[in-house]
Amino acid sequence: MPLMQLTDLTARQLLDGFRTGEFGPQEAARAALDRAARIQPEVNAFVRLTEEEALARAAESERRWRRGEPKGLLDGVPVTVKDILPMRGHPTLRGSRTISPEGSWDEDAPSVARLREHGAVFVGKTTTPEFGWKGVTDSPLTGITRNPYDPSRTAGGSSGGSAAAVALGAGPLSLGTDGGGSLRIPAAFCGIFALKPTYGRVPLYPASAFGTLSHVGPMTRDAADAALLLDVIGAPDARDWSASGPAPGSFAAGLDGGVRGLRVAFSPALGGQVAVRPQVAAAVRRAVAGLAGLGAYVEETDPDFSDPVEAFHALWFAGAARVVQRLSPEQRKLLDPGLREICGQGARLSALEYLAAVDARMDLGRRMGLFHERYDLLVTPTLPVTAFEAGAEIPAGSGLRRWTGWTPFTYPFNLTQQPAATVPVGVDGDGLPVGLQLVAARHRDDLVLRAAHALYEAGLASVPPDRAVAA
Repeated sequence: MPLMQLTDLTARQLLDGFRTGEFGPQEAARAALDRAARIQPEVNAFVRLTEEEALARAAESERRWRRGEPKGLLDGVPVTVKDILPMRGHPTLRGSRTISPEGSWDEDAPSVARLREHGAVFVGKTTTPEFGWKGVTDSPLTGITRNPYDPSRTAGGSSGGSAAAVALGAGPLSLGTDGGGSLRIPAAFCGIFALKPTYGRVPLYPASAFGTLSHVGPMTRDAADAALLLDVIGAPDARDWSASGPAPGSFAAGLDGGVRGLRVAFSPALGGQVAVRPQVAAAVRRAVAGLAGLGAYVEETDPDFSDPVEAFHALWFAGAARVVQRLSPEQRKLLDPGLREICGQGARLSALEYLAAVDARMDLGRRMGLFHERYDLLVTPTLPVTAFEAGAEIPAGSGLRRWTGWTPFTYPFNLTQQPAATVPVGVDGDGLPVGLQLVAARHRDDLVLRAAHALYEAGLASVPPDRAVAA
């Protein structure tokens, strides 16, 4: 098979090819590395490529496959890792000029360690805004990451490099993080799948300064690959005291239940609180009609909450202030100006103000817990807009102040720690991808993946294959 064709395959398709001997991990690794190098000048998805390590791991994998002794579930599959998560042997700079690349860098994050144990091939580290603070990907360290469908537009963030890499075939799997939408936002803008698992399902270490808002999750071509990846990275790790215990079963094995009989609440605008662009609304509504056609009981209704943005800001800004607390005045001058601004706001919050935000968070969690006694799934647009101009935190002319102004469907479910995924359901008139969000009760990641898989199987989750970037 020509190398460039391998970049169009899912992880499961690659594994099938390794199993039959149609092609091997070394071919897959070379194809992914070649694609990564070709897309980098245009989209800027990578902080660094790890070519030498990737080819060595791929050669080891190929020997195992030839012996009929693959190592784990992902042996030989090319993967990328957001440069927020430590990966042994390589600096983790988090998009910041305040972090020195010097040092031993001798520890993997739990999710990276699980990938290593399962034989995955590391292609490189992907871009992030500084410390993952905002919903687009640009930073003083690495510059602007651009959209695969239109490089003049943003890839979204904060896992924008991972989203662009997966969308353009530089490895079918990527690890991202999500503190307010950072998996789902760029996945929606780039036309791929992403799951923010229930908090604690994927262990996180070192602990995030943003506390229990921050989740680690899969970014993939489809829901089936995400389920496979979650089976790998969802294993316990003693370094995360807040992690869940072992999963109740395989997420990949539970995909085929379909949606027949599921109670689905469709909230097109959170009770009119969100102004959704008409083409986004129409694409989401078509996909929801498809869920009903597959046998789900769909009711148009809204969850019982008002916009929790003030509580989110208090927790997020305080976390940002904690991130930079130990920086010198000289180092602070190197920060993204927007980050520096919210750090100042966070540092001025009192303990009582912070605890009031915690109270608001707990009340939101209670409301959503009761909501899911009536409904198995909540469906919303992932975002009310499609990708806007690259290098901007907010759409031009929107009058918004911060990235949270255009992400009202994502951050509430970081507050509640619920599983939430984005599924591509078409494009707008400019050919830019539209995402649909699926949300379930805490610990029901299986339902989110099952419903998303049903959309893919029915041909309801897709975007046109044409891409603006020649790869």
